[in-house]
Amino acid sequence: MFIRELTEWNEKYTLSKNAKMSFETDGREVAEEPDSVRTEFQRDRDRIIHSSSFRRLAHKTQVFAFPKTEHIRTRLTHTLEVAQIARTVARAMRLNEDLTEAIALGHDLGHSPFGHNGEHALNKISSTGFIHAAQSVRTAQFLEKDGKGLNLTAEVMDGIINHSVGMAKTLEGRVVKYCDKLAYINHDIEDAKSFGILTNSDLPKRAVVTLGYTKSERITTLVNSLITYYYSRGEEDIGYTEEIDEVFSELRDFMFKNVYMRDTSYNGAVKAEYVIFSLYGYYINTRGASLDGIYKRICETEGPERAITDYIAGMTDRYAVDKFNELFVPNAH
Repeated sequence: MFIRELTEWNEKYTLSKNAKMSFETDGREVAEEPDSVRTEFQRDRDRIIHSSSFRRLAHKTQVFAFPKTEHIRTRLTHTLEVAQIARTVARAMRLNEDLTEAIALGHDLGHSPFGHNGEHALNKISSTGFIHAAQSVRTAQFLEKDGKGLNLTAEVMDGIINHSVGMAKTLEGRVVKYCDKLAYINHDIEDAKSFGILTNSDLPKRAVVTLGYTKSERITTLVNSLITYYYSRGEEDIGYTEEIDEVFSELRDFMFKNVYMRDTSYNGAVKAEYVIFSLYGYYINTRGASLDGIYKRICETEGPERAITDYIAGMTDRYAVDKFNELFVPNAH
């Protein structure tokens, strides 16, 4: 018996009846022969980790652009934190950990440089619009491997597109959606403290008392609430218990008002927008003439606006700044 088949047997007899079994996947866009060792979701996880877009997450902003310290989170560290928390929750719920991990690792593959500031800037200026969840799907499905894509399973793609809005078809996808939010809110509190934007005394008192005084305490409370809610609903739904849901919503609203949407000088939004607008304007004015490889092909088949949006979205913060300097800052002679 193949090792994969033993793993599939183990899924069948140990996971919840509502977990998504890897041998019951809805499949890939292009059918492939099964692997002798790995399940379909394990293969997806590996493809994501070995992809170029995953590596680039190490140099993309989470929230705070242009940090002066290397301790501030990047898209990659955020992604790994989400995957770790989501796996813990999936294991406690007897859901498919491999599917959960693959969705978590791939959920931000298409995120723009400069975090949400870059996303908002691209959405403002691009005629095609820009939503990072949709771009993550496009990246995995089409942009990776020079246009061949990663050929991920339908369940992983569904979890990625629905991780910020909408509802995933699988419970594993819904777990990632909740864990993404609880991870970024609590970790962004830490980073905001590092930037001098927040102190412990600034946090809503009810949130501190109910959820916990530290990041670890708050995450533990939220994870336990998810697990309690799941089992109270017969292992059929994902959510928070009523009080925790209300308090966490208050904390999230507080973060949007006091961190994400506050004076842009704190998170580099003005600088990020200027870089994005300048790059987009340059490539639009030249109709993408300097683009090559897959982006040149997209120019020819889908138009320069689509190609330029894809190109800029794939940039790291550092590459975007370097390209800006190359195009707009005179060289000293």
